[in-house]
This record gives sequence, C-alpha cells and structure tokens, in this order.
Amino acid sequence: MKKIHQYILAVCLFSTAACSKSFLDTEDVTNATEQNFYKTPNDAYKALVGAYDGLQRVWADGVALPLAAEILSDNAYGGTGNSDGFGFQLLDEFDKLRSPADQNIYSGNWIAYYKAIYRCNMLLGKIDEIDFKGDEELRMQYIAETRFIRAYLYFDMVRLWGNIPLLTTPSTENLPPASADEVYQVITEDLVYAAENLPAIARPAQPAASFGRVTRWAAASMIGRVYLYYTGYYGKADLVGLVTKTQALGYLEEVISGSGHELLSDFSHLWPAASLDDFAGEDNLETIFSIRYTYTSDYDGNTDGNHWMVMMGMREQSSFPYGNGWGGSTVNPKLWNAFSATDTRKSASIISIADEEIDFTMKANQREYTGFYNKKYSPMSDEAGNSLAVKLGAVNFMIGQFQDYTAIRYADVLLMAAELGAANAQDYFDKVRQRAYGNNFTSLAVSQENIMKERRLEFAGEGIRYWDLLRQGIDAAAAAIAESTIVENGGVATAKTIAADKIKQTMGLQQIPNTQITLSNNVLVQNAGW
Repeated sequence: MKKIHQYILAVCLFSTAACSKSFLDTEDVTNATEQNFYKTPNDAYKALVGAYDGLQRVWADGVALPLAAEILSDNAYGGTGNSDGFGFQLLDEFDKLRSPADQNIYSGNWIAYYKAIYRCNMLLGKIDEIDFKGDEELRMQYIAETRFIRAYLYFDMVRLWGNIPLLTTPSTENLPPASADEVYQVITEDLVYAAENLPAIARPAQPAASFGRVTRWAAASMIGRVYLYYTGYYGKADLVGLVTKTQALGYLEEVISGSGHELLSDFSHLWPAASLDDFAGEDNLETIFSIRYTYTSDYDGNTDGNHWMVMMGMREQSSFPYGNGWGGSTVNPKLWNAFSATDTRKSASIISIADEEIDFTMKANQREYTGFYNKKYSPMSDEAGNSLAVKLGAVNFMIGQFQDYTAIRYADVLLMAAELGAANAQDYFDKVRQRAYGNNFTSLAVSQENIMKERRLEFAGEGIRYWDLLRQGIDAAAAAIAESTIVENGGVATAKTIAADKIKQTMGLQQIPNTQITLSNNVLVQNAGW
C-alpha cells in the first residue's frame, strides 16, 4: 500500500484538481441574471471560472476528443465490450453502416461545446460594462484567458466537424456553417491576443493559485499547433494570412527561451500509473496547459470529474495499480512494436498484459482485445483492487476519475519548433530523444519524417497522433490508418478491416449529430462520407 498512499499524497500536494477545487471552486454563475451580474471584477472572475468550467465539461458526455482521436488514428481500435453496440467501431472504421443507430454519437459533445462557447461570448460581450477600477491589466488578462478558451474550443470543433456555425456573440441563432477559414481567423485572432496580452511570467515564478489557468506560454504554444495543423491539412502557406511560419516559430522560441518550462528527467514521472510514488504531479514543469478534473462528479449536475478515462481502462478488471474500465481504445500492436526495446516511453505509455504478467480473465467480455491498453490515462486501483477515485470520495469509478488531461507539454513545443526549422532544431529534437533513450541514446538526423515518427512515440495515447496524420494529407493519413488484421472478439479470433477509401471519403471529418441537422431545419449540412 505504500506506493498508492504516496501517489494520493502527491496528487493532493501537486494537483488542485484532486484535493481541492481551487480555481474551479466557484459557484456556477448561470443562475445569475444579466441585469444583476457583470458589474464588478469579482463578477468577471466568476464568469471566467464559468468559461473554464465549460471547457471542463465538453467531454463529460458523448465521446471525448482525446479518446476519439486515438481510436481514429492508427494507435488504437474501438474496443469496448463484446456485447456492446458498435459505435466505437463506426468511429474506428469510418463507416456509419457499422452502427446506423449511432448517428448522434457526438451529440453530447456538440451541445457542450456550444454551451461553453456561449459562456465565453457572454463574458467577452459584457466585460466592457464592468468597472475594473482602473486595473486595465486585470481586465486584459480576463479577456485573454477567455479568448484562449474560445479558441481552444473552436479548434477542437473545426478539426472534428469542419465547417461549423461560428458564434462570436452570446447568440443561439440558427446560423449556417461558416467556412473553415472564417473559424480559423477567430481562433488565430484569439490566440494572438492571448499571447500578446497575458503576462510573461516564467513558470517557477507563477503563483500556485494560478495553476490550471491559461498562460502566455499556453497561447504561444497553441499558435504553433494551430499553424501546423491548418497549413498541413489545408495545404496553405500561412495561417489565414495572420501568422507566417516565421512568426509561428517565433512564438514557440519565446516559450523555449522565456517560459521556465522544461522536460522532466524521467518520462514515466509524467504519468501516475507509470510512476506511482515517483509521479511528478500534474503541475510539473513540463505541463504547459491542462484541462483539470476532480473526483466530485455526481448525477445531480456536478460534472467536474474525468468522465472519459474509464473508457481507457482494462475491461471489467483491476490489476494493481491499474483500475478497471470499459476497454475502449484497445492499443494497436503496431504501436507497441513501433517502439524500440530501449525506449523508456514504451512501458510508460502502454500496459502490456503479457510483459507485465497480468492475469487478464475478461477476454470473453472484451471486443478487439489486443493485449495492450493505454497506461497514460488508465484508471487506478489499490492493491486490493479498490478504485482509487472511490477511495478519495468519488461516487463511482465511472465518473469520478480525476486525472487532468495534459493538453500541451513542453516536449511538443520542442518538436514543433524543430519541425518549423528552428536554428536549434537538432538540439530540440535530441533533447526529447535523449530523455527517452537515456544511456542508449544515439543521434538521429532531424527531418520531417523522423520528427513525425518521434511525435507518434512521444505522444502515444494522448490524442495527438490523428491530427498529426491528417496534416500530412488525407491520402497519407488513410494509408497509415487502413489495415486488415485479426483481433479477438470475446476471445475468438476475428477479421477486422479499416478501409482507406472510407477515410478518404470523409476527409477525416466526423459526422455532425443528425439531431442537430434536424433541429437546424437542415441549415446544417452533413459531412461527406456520413
């Protein structure tokens, strides 16, 4: 029990998301009316917390983007229970005929994203009415944080669904889809504003109470991510005419030189299930931005927990330190085999049933069993098999998981800067690999191909691989994802096919919920291939 006790202590010491809600611990402001609210800086603060809360809730229902992106990529299969519906296979195989009943699989996400956008737009629309008593810096900070959150939300949505309604005011108007360029213009303007107006406070000097909030470094890092995706997926030379390649690199270099963020010395220390008593905490120096969770979710409207991580867990079985879950997103053996034996990220990223000598007895209940599960976002248990989330006070293991989602890590900044042609590209690339291989490190020439291979290994299981594939072009993505293989469904060897043509037909976009198309009186248009 020593290790699990130390992990609980580490979570309490290092994560405001686990043992106290801290920044998120503010009463929901949606019960206040526009007439009696938005008057004081404290009102603005509460509304800002409401915007963060909106971001926290977008994956409480439907299919969480980190989970979906792993399934959509070549990293994982749909999995789930052998007697479950085939919704996750619909995603995995880009084929609506696999589960015609799941035309609304993303419905909860769509609704939650637009609710979160509404909160951001409401605060931005009302902030000029608030008397900040001459504190212009505080006013700009609140605007910048809110605009980052809005940009983050829209970037998720435009990558997932393509052309979507674009709302920049607190409206519920039934708008036709905007062009992707129009959405990206708002995203870019919001991120540039945030990067230019948030204070340049290096990580060690940031007050502990600010952990979990948007920083200048998070905004600058996101500009690099958005630039690379937009220019790659759409084949453009710059980011909607607002950010050039040189400027995108400049933002990343600012993070590298001035943020105070750095790589942890041991990759496994980033992940609770991989390190236990050596876990560095969720506010470690490598974390640039995370979506924070607590174990306090219930079925009465509190949705502060990580509701999606249970899908990553081993199907209906615990094996210390791993807790049980629903067996979604079973890891593709191709990913396990992509790691070399000397890469320390291999065992830190993936649970190998055979290598860890786990007596897995639930094959009969697992669809698309591969012998591998996601370790980075695995639920956890104690040595007696009890859910760690429940031990901390959660209602149950399904909605009470509390591990934050690490949205941006410093390693990503280094690899993005190398990809954009930084003068120190080889050094940045080497730093990431030196940590992974330790004494077994050998230099590898920095190149686009090698960077993409490295990104797959570095961010395996984190919901990044799919977007990295798409920005290499739909043909390249389809070729990487498509396969004909054998999986175990209920312990029985079963053929599985992911067809490249299905992926190409959709252009990598997902289906808009059919209910939303109906509610819009067909103002919304379903994406091709769905």
